[in-house]
Amino acid sequence: MPEARSPWADDMLHGRLLAGLAARAVEDTGHDSEIRLVRLTVDMFRTPPMTAYHVATRVIRDGRRVRVAEVSIRSADVEVARASALLLRGGPHPSGTVWRAPEWEAPPPEMLPAPDGDYGGWEIRLLSPGGFWTADRKRVWTRDRWQLVAGEEPSPTVRAALAADLPNPLANSGADGLEFINADLTLLLARPPVSDWIGLEVADHLGHNGVAVGSCTLYDTSGAIGRSSVCAITNTATLRE
Repeated sequence: MPEARSPWADDMLHGRLLAGLAARAVEDTGHDSEIRLVRLTVDMFRTPPMTAYHVATRVIRDGRRVRVAEVSIRSADVEVARASALLLRGGPHPSGTVWRAPEWEAPPPEMLPAPDGDYGGWEIRLLSPGGFWTADRKRVWTRDRWQLVAGEEPSPTVRAALAADLPNPLANSGADGLEFINADLTLLLARPPVSDWIGLEVADHLGHNGVAVGSCTLYDTSGAIGRSSVCAITNTATLRE
């Protein structure tokens, strides 16, 4: 479908969908709900075409508290992305006080207008004046209303993974548009989201010699849930709407 296309090229799949497929594959490695995805790293080393994909998963370690898995995503015989995942078993949480960043104060997504443009089944609510293309710190709500796999509603973890690609256009863009294309993403989840809406707030941007690292804090409507970061290189086709 057209909404699956990357903004970089009409014949290129959006990278965030690769993350969603990887998260879905990792969740299928076991049926123990107490072991949940905590880290997902997706290396996107080839341009993903707008074709059918084959996803293969291999469990590297399946212990009582720790599971490690690898995911290979192929288009025909060509591997376009590879993911590694860490899953941990939850338990009683320590009661000690630990420093943490203050929670953001953001209006709920339903109170914000939809931006101009057709995103299909992908909804976005901008919290920052200037939208994506500003040198100021950016915040956004995002939600997928479409199905990543036909006939299947995305799980909460898959929803978080679909949003985990956004630190590139959020943290690595400025008033001149997006001049970086990310080659990976890493999602860290303290807990799965409890809402369909996923919020992102830029945490940092670092860059030197054509390489950038961007990161965001992820939220649901109840609070912070984790972090996502990307590594990116300069791209000749600067993106700006």
